[in-house]
Amino acid sequence: MTEDFLGRCRAIVGASRVLSEQIDMAPYLTDWRGRFTGRARAVLLPASVDEVAQLVAACAHARVPIVPQGGRTGLVLGSVPDASGTAVVLSLRRMSRILELDTTNRTITVEAGAILQQIQEAAGRAGLLFPLSLAAEGSCTIGGNLSTNAGGTAVLRYGNTRDLCLGLQVVTPGGEIWDGLRGLRKDNTGYALRELFIGAEGTLGVITAAVLKLYPQPKASTTALVAMDSPERALSLLSLMQDQCGSNLTAYELMSDFCLQLVSEHFPHLPRPFVRSHAQYALLEVSSSESEEHAVALLEGAIEAALEGGLADDAVVATSLAQSSGLWQLREHIPLAQASAGKNIKHDVSLPISQIAAFIAATDAQLAHAFPGCQVVCFGHLGDGNLHYNVAPSNGVSHEAFLGNQDAINRIVHDSVARHDGSISAEHGIGALKRDELQRYKDPVELNMMRAIKGALDPLGIMNPGKIL
Repeated sequence: MTEDFLGRCRAIVGASRVLSEQIDMAPYLTDWRGRFTGRARAVLLPASVDEVAQLVAACAHARVPIVPQGGRTGLVLGSVPDASGTAVVLSLRRMSRILELDTTNRTITVEAGAILQQIQEAAGRAGLLFPLSLAAEGSCTIGGNLSTNAGGTAVLRYGNTRDLCLGLQVVTPGGEIWDGLRGLRKDNTGYALRELFIGAEGTLGVITAAVLKLYPQPKASTTALVAMDSPERALSLLSLMQDQCGSNLTAYELMSDFCLQLVSEHFPHLPRPFVRSHAQYALLEVSSSESEEHAVALLEGAIEAALEGGLADDAVVATSLAQSSGLWQLREHIPLAQASAGKNIKHDVSLPISQIAAFIAATDAQLAHAFPGCQVVCFGHLGDGNLHYNVAPSNGVSHEAFLGNQDAINRIVHDSVARHDGSISAEHGIGALKRDELQRYKDPVELNMMRAIKGALDPLGIMNPGKIL
C-alpha cells in the first residue's frame, strides 16, 4: 500500500517533491533543539493550496497520518513525527508567497510558508508595520506562528498572533478547502471558525494562507534598561510606565541578574550597561507616532519618576539605534547563552501579572529546597504575564544527570503555576512534549470539549496525531 500511496502523492506534486529516502527526509525529522528525531513514511512538498488539498485527501483515503510543518522552530515537538514511521510530513515551505498587500485596508495576505521576517519587510516597504517579532523571525513561518498562537516581544501593545489575524484559508482533514481569507474586522455571521485553527497546532486542519493586520509605522522608538532590586519593583515600574506612557509602551521585558551573567560569560562582546549588578532588570521600549522627541520625553519622564520614587536603582537610556540594538541583544542572547552553557529544563508559563512576583519567590524556594544549588534562568515578557522559567543544574552536576530530574522539576514548577492561577504554556504550545502535563492541569470539561471538536473535524484522527490530546 505504501508504494501505491506514494505513487498517488507523486502524481499530485511531482516525483521530486515526495521525499522518501532517509538522507533526504533527515532535515525534516529532528526538532529545533536537537533532542528528538522521528521517522516518517515520506516528506511531501506541495506548492499550492490545491496540491495540499489533494495530498490531504489522499492521506485520508489511505488513513495515513499527517504532520504539518513550517519552519520547524517549535520547542514542544509539535511539528516533527513520532518514532512509528507511519506519518507523512507535510511541509509548507514552498508556499511562501505574499499574495496581496492592501494599504487602504491595512492588511497583508500571505501563504502559510512565508517567513515572518519577509512579511515584516514587505509591510515595511509599504510604510506599514506587521508587529509580530520573535527571536526566530528569520526562519519561522507564519503558518507555524498561527498554529501555535505565537507571542513575542510586542504582545503588550499589539497582542498575540491570534489578535493579528483577520482571515484564514484551511484545508480540512477530509481534503476540502475552507476559504476564509476575508479582511473584515467585523463579521458576526456564525461560529468563529478562524479561532479554532489558530493555536490548534495542526490537529484540526492545515492552515495554508492568512489575512493579517498591519499598523502604522511608529515615527520613532526608544529603549531603556532599568535596574531594580526585586520582581515586585519591576511590577510597580510596569504600572508606572503604563500610567505615564499608555499605549506608547510597546515592550516590557524582565531579566534576572543571573540571565545577564550568562550572557556576559558567553557573549563578552555585548554591552555591560551597569558597573555593579542588580537583582532584576526591565528592558523597556516606548514608541511614538509623533516624533523621537516625544518618545524620549515619555520614557525619560517615567524613568525619572521611578528613580525618584524608589522603584528603580539605576537606568540606561539608549541614545542611538546602535545602543538600542545592544540592549535588545542582551535580552535576545539569553536563550543562546543558555544553550552554550549546557542543557536545561525549560518552562514557558503565563500568570496573572499581579501573581508573578509571588510565583517567582515561591517556586525559587521550592526548587532550592528540592535541588540545592540549581540555577534558575527567569526572563520573559512581563508586560503580558509570560515568563520563561528555566532550570539548570548546580555547579558540578552534569547536565545529562540533571535532565533525569525533569519530571520532578516540571511538577514543582507547573504545580506552582496552577496555584497562582496560571497556564503551563504561554506561547510555545503543547505539542507532544507537554501533552501529558495538559491532562493533569486542564479542566476535564475543557478537555472533553476539545476532544469533541477534534472528533467532529478530524474523525479519522489523521491530523498531527499525538499532539495536544
